[in-house]
Amino acid sequence: MGERVLITGGAGFVGSHLADALAAAGHEPVLFDNLESQVHGAALERPAYLDPNHRLVTGDIRDPAALAPLVRDVDVVFHLAAMVGVGQSMYQMRRYTEVNALGMATLLEALAEVTAQNQGRVRKLLVASSMSIYGEGAYACPTHGRLAPRLRSAEQLQRADWELHCPICQTQLQPLPTDEDKPLYPTSIYAINKRDQEEMALAFGHAYGVPAVALRFFNIYGSRQALTNPYTGVAAIFCGRMLDGQPPMVYEDGHQTRDFVHVSDIVQACQLAMANPAADYQVLNVGTGRPISVLQVAEALAGALDFTHEPEIVQQFRAGDIRHCYADISRIRSLLGFEPRYAFEDGVQELIAWVADQRGLAGPSGQGSATAADAHAQLAAYGLIRRGRSVYPG
Repeated sequence: MGERVLITGGAGFVGSHLADALAAAGHEPVLFDNLESQVHGAALERPAYLDPNHRLVTGDIRDPAALAPLVRDVDVVFHLAAMVGVGQSMYQMRRYTEVNALGMATLLEALAEVTAQNQGRVRKLLVASSMSIYGEGAYACPTHGRLAPRLRSAEQLQRADWELHCPICQTQLQPLPTDEDKPLYPTSIYAINKRDQEEMALAFGHAYGVPAVALRFFNIYGSRQALTNPYTGVAAIFCGRMLDGQPPMVYEDGHQTRDFVHVSDIVQACQLAMANPAADYQVLNVGTGRPISVLQVAEALAGALDFTHEPEIVQQFRAGDIRHCYADISRIRSLLGFEPRYAFEDGVQELIAWVADQRGLAGPSGQGSATAADAHAQLAAYGLIRRGRSVYPG
């Protein structure tokens, strides 16, 4: 029998895909979203990609009066609403913390009210966390074993010495899959917010007997990714620049690695966690378990687009950036049977089609390149982008 499922941030990238999948499985999604202009554009209109059969309630996640009637009437809550953007969070600290931390608290307070008064029927709370809470990923030194290093120093990065080194013997460290038990060293306000969100949800769940699940999403890509947001995923930004005839701009040397996971695999994990009690009170990585470098991302997109210009490797670094982090998915695989279906090379065509379609609707203005350049300039103005001294001839 189908359930009624509240998705905060439900009109967005992940939320809309999740709503479609839940509806196809016989559930009734209820979407709550403020239609943030940075994500959806200034018109504040219902997104064209959103199924007209999905119920959409517009409101602010910090508004208890808007949330209270919704949580009284649903079986499951997915909390996806958030201000997203690592770099921007470092100069809009109050805005990010208000929306992310206060929004989480407002939702939990509404849930606590209905739970305490036996007015609701919520049986599970699932919250979108982020790989950003790890800071650097896990590493190994050949001599000293497994390590969880902190950030590279500014002095090291200014030498264009990009890799992590063992603090004991200075040997270059080798990245390992990052599991859920790695110490958390968040390096941005956004990452701190995400850590707080998952800890708040789990604390609430234990206190009120409402099973909570924190899903630590790695780098998501796919259709419906916001192109008006200059802090959207790097794959969409690169794709937009190439379609505008501009080379992708790559920080450091481009060999930093991430774990790029298709949005349909994120949805798969959400559905499994919703249905399976083995997920209750767990924190679970959601990725592919495969590292891919930023240069490999650029090369895959360029190959699919027949784009012949080389990436622009700027030999600059951003404050708080990490070098390597990719998921150990052993836990979600063993508990829920999760298996990622898309390698990045398989999923790029859908992303390219989406970005090209949005460019077509907007006209060939080069706006994507301008937006990304504006974000770069804003970060530089706050001193969050710095230059490393090249170690290469010339």
